[in-house]
Amino acid sequence: MAIFCQQAALPGRHTGRIGGAVRTVSDLADAVRLLDADPGETLVVIGPDADAGEALAFTARCRLDRPAVGVVLVRHGVDITLLTRALRAGVREVVPAGDEAALAEACVRSREVSRQALAGSGEAGPEREGRVVTVFSAKGGCGKTTMAVNLATALATAGGRRVCLVDLDLTFGDVAITVQLDPVHTIKQAIGMAGHLDVTGTASLLTPYRPGLDVLLAPVEPGEAERIPAALITELLGVLRRMFDFVVVDTPSQFSEHVLAALDASQYHVLLTTPDVPALKNMRVALDMLDLLSYSIDGRFVILNRSDSKVGLTMGDIERVVRNPIAAHVPSSREVPLSTNSGVPITLVNPGHPVSQAVVEFTRHYLLDQPVAARNGRLSRLRLWRRSG
Repeated sequence: MAIFCQQAALPGRHTGRIGGAVRTVSDLADAVRLLDADPGETLVVIGPDADAGEALAFTARCRLDRPAVGVVLVRHGVDITLLTRALRAGVREVVPAGDEAALAEACVRSREVSRQALAGSGEAGPEREGRVVTVFSAKGGCGKTTMAVNLATALATAGGRRVCLVDLDLTFGDVAITVQLDPVHTIKQAIGMAGHLDVTGTASLLTPYRPGLDVLLAPVEPGEAERIPAALITELLGVLRRMFDFVVVDTPSQFSEHVLAALDASQYHVLLTTPDVPALKNMRVALDMLDLLSYSIDGRFVILNRSDSKVGLTMGDIERVVRNPIAAHVPSSREVPLSTNSGVPITLVNPGHPVSQAVVEFTRHYLLDQPVAARNGRLSRLRLWRRSG
C-alpha cells in the first residue's frame, strides 16, 4: 500500500503510477494519522502542490519516528537547492511532475529501500554485526575488482547470507561496469547524510544486484572523490555491518585515508598479487606498510592470482619475496575476462570452473569458518600515517 498526499489539485492524478493500493489524503496531517494507524505502511508520495517546507518537515519527522517509511516528493520544478534540502530531510527521491515513468521507478526503489531497512533493523547486538572484508592490491592489473566481485557472489550464495559489495575506488571504480549496473545511486549521495547516517539512509544508496547481494557504487563524476571524507567511509561501513552478514570492499591500488578507513573497519584483509616481479615487490612493500601501521596479521590473507602462469618464477621464488603464507592459488583462465565482459561473475556463470572453485574454497576456509579477527586501535594508525605522509 501507499499514501498519496495531494493539495490544491485533483486527487488521484498520480496514483496510477505509484503501484499497489493507494490511499489519497488532502493534507499531511491526514497522512500522519494514517501512518499512526498503520504501522506496516512504508511509502508516502507527496504531490507537487503540497508546500515544500511542510513536506520536508513531515519527512524529517518520519525519519525519526518511522525510519522505514520512504517519502517520494513530486515537484513542478526541481533545482539543486531543493534537492539538497530534500536529501538532508531524508526524502528518498524528488520526481518532476508529469514524469509518470520516473514516479513509478522511484516508488519501486523506495519500497526496496524500506524492505532492506526493515531487514537490517532486525540485526541487533554487537555479536551479530557483519564482517568487513577489504580486498587490496598494491599494483593495478592484478584482478582485484574481479576478485572482489567473485568473493561477494561466493559469499552471497553460501547459505543465504546477505552481502554488500562496496566500490571504494572513488575515482576509477569499475564495479558498476563489471556487473553492468546503472550507477543511479552512489557513495556521493552519502555526503549530505554525513554524521547522521542510519540504516534507512544507507539503504537508499544501495543498488540491488541479485538476491542476497547489493552494491554500493563509486561516484561517476570526476572530482567527487575529493568531497568524500574518510570519516564518512568509516560511518558507512559501520552501518553496513548492521545490515549485512558480509561487506566486501574493493579498493584502489594505493594507500589513502579512504583505504585506511576501510582497513581499520575490516575483520579481514585480502591481499592480491600475481606471479610477476613488480607485483610481488609491491606486495612485499604493502605487507611491510601494514606491519608498520600495526595491523594485526590475524585475518590477513594473501591470494596469488593467475598462479599457474609460466613466467619463469617458481613457487619458492614467490614465497621468498612475499615472506607470507599464500592462502589461495587462483589459476589463470580466458573464461575470467569473458565472464567479466558478459557482466556475470565466473562464480555465477560457471561455478564448477577451477577459478570459481578456488574462490569458493577460500571463502569457506578463511572467511566463513574463521572467528572474527581482532583489530587494533584506529586512531594511532591514522596519526602515524599522517605523520609519515
